[in-house]
Amino acid sequence: MAILNSHFSFQTEGGQPALALGGHPNWYSRGTGIYSSIYPSVPLPTDPFLDVVSFVFSHRHNGISALTDYSSGCSISYSKLLLLVQHMASGLHHMGVSKGDNVLLLLPNSVYFPIVFLGVLSLGAIVTTMNPLSSMPEIKKRILDCGVRLSFTGFEKVEKLKILGISAIGVPETMNFDQTQVHFSTFYDLISGNYGMPPKPVIRQQDTAVIMYSSGTTGVSKGVVLSHGNFIAMVEVFVRFEASQYEYSPSTNVYLAVLPMFHIYGLSLFVLGLLSLGSSIVVMRKFDHGEVVKAIGRYRVTHFPAVPPILRALSEEAKGVGENDLESLKQVSCGAAPLSRKYIDEFLQVLPHVDLIQGYGLTESTAVGTRGFNTAKFQKYSSVGLLAPNMQAKVVDWNSGFCMPPGSFGELWLRGPGIMREYFKNPEATMMTVDKDGWLHTGDIVCFDKDGYIHISDRIKEVIKYRGFQIAPADLEAILISHPEILDAAVTAAIDEERGEIPIAFVVRRPGSLLSEEAVINYVAEQVAPYKKVRKVIFARYIPKSAAGKILRRELRSLLKSKL
Repeated sequence: MAILNSHFSFQTEGGQPALALGGHPNWYSRGTGIYSSIYPSVPLPTDPFLDVVSFVFSHRHNGISALTDYSSGCSISYSKLLLLVQHMASGLHHMGVSKGDNVLLLLPNSVYFPIVFLGVLSLGAIVTTMNPLSSMPEIKKRILDCGVRLSFTGFEKVEKLKILGISAIGVPETMNFDQTQVHFSTFYDLISGNYGMPPKPVIRQQDTAVIMYSSGTTGVSKGVVLSHGNFIAMVEVFVRFEASQYEYSPSTNVYLAVLPMFHIYGLSLFVLGLLSLGSSIVVMRKFDHGEVVKAIGRYRVTHFPAVPPILRALSEEAKGVGENDLESLKQVSCGAAPLSRKYIDEFLQVLPHVDLIQGYGLTESTAVGTRGFNTAKFQKYSSVGLLAPNMQAKVVDWNSGFCMPPGSFGELWLRGPGIMREYFKNPEATMMTVDKDGWLHTGDIVCFDKDGYIHISDRIKEVIKYRGFQIAPADLEAILISHPEILDAAVTAAIDEERGEIPIAFVVRRPGSLLSEEAVINYVAEQVAPYKKVRKVIFARYIPKSAAGKILRRELRSLLKSKL
């Protein structure tokens, strides 16, 4: 794309170029090509023996209600939250869970999600999260990959997981569950506080806290190893620092948790960061258009983190409700996928009083990257914001390897305290993603403008983003090729206005096969979570590949344009 190698001509109000030839702002070094945050550095804890759970609960605040279950209206106060986490840790210790053990959280949003998560981490054990809609083959693969010892899931999956040889604990959907039900008896025992206080394990900041799976820049899903130190930096830089930029007290904020807690976006906010501030979190099990508006009005929600499809749905719902129903809303933040100008304009038209910002982060950076910040001088709604404190960036021409100055596009490289330790048991992929100098090669094409705001244009990586969820084409391709009547296959993305991107499969049938599009779609659907389903199949004579056998995805996308 020619635009990716071109320069913006930024203008001041007087019409003169904002960046004189050869002149650069103090947050960009022409000599090194490094962009620094315009914010001052944030000091991070230096104690090497500090775990993120202790760190979160070490902060004093005036918060009262920590977690509210939207469906039942029941709440967990801040005065009880730490006690419940300690009970969970004690119960798990009694069950034999210890430092280094891997625990799978196969759960939708719940007020109990943070309690289980924090209880596991406080023992020095490791959490791996997973979409509860994942198929059994996907779950089995994760269990084998991580060496999962124990799992928490909905009661409907408990027996299925036991068949796979994994102990499973059923977690109730709401707080008003029947404690006598056999489905939830083990969970009730864990939070009842019957086992006393477990011995405090030695946990270092460098110890693994979580393994979350991401497609990264390319290829199949890989386990992102995140340490306690990574999460401590995320809480301090991504959440606490941002809160300090606003006049209102964080403990008066009410957040609506619709984003999944098993995803790094939701996890960083609702399971960890906001709990250190004393903010109130209203938890919805899943997104529902009408219920979101009701929740905002009923609980006087002030902050609503979202992804583009949810933001668009909110804009639509806002057109049909009274102004008072959404008057409490102060800010909507959007991430996980780019937000189109159309969506931005629609939102600003119906909710002009709400501060709309975008942000950028990756699983590999523990969600730390950028954050939007609107002021009287700047309202850059289409930007993903300013580089976070303690973070550095480069914008690199992917052909020449040269570092690009403000106004020029290139691949974004990030370096800072949130960058992952490694990909789990995958040193080759780690070296391809994080270089020897600690730079995370994101695969996303960006440029910095004259004020330090970052704009995303495109991405090199192959990952498909469906409603903010990542889909690795290689995962779907492996399933497709396993079909006895499919000779070869490739998957790419098609732009979809409502869902962001949808996976489209190019399939080469074996000679004589009459395999239909419906049969291919159903074959894949049986083996993946619903959001990963192939939405359309195009039968082709061949798959474009390089001499080395690598799928030429740019040619594939060009071919797709000619077919749609």
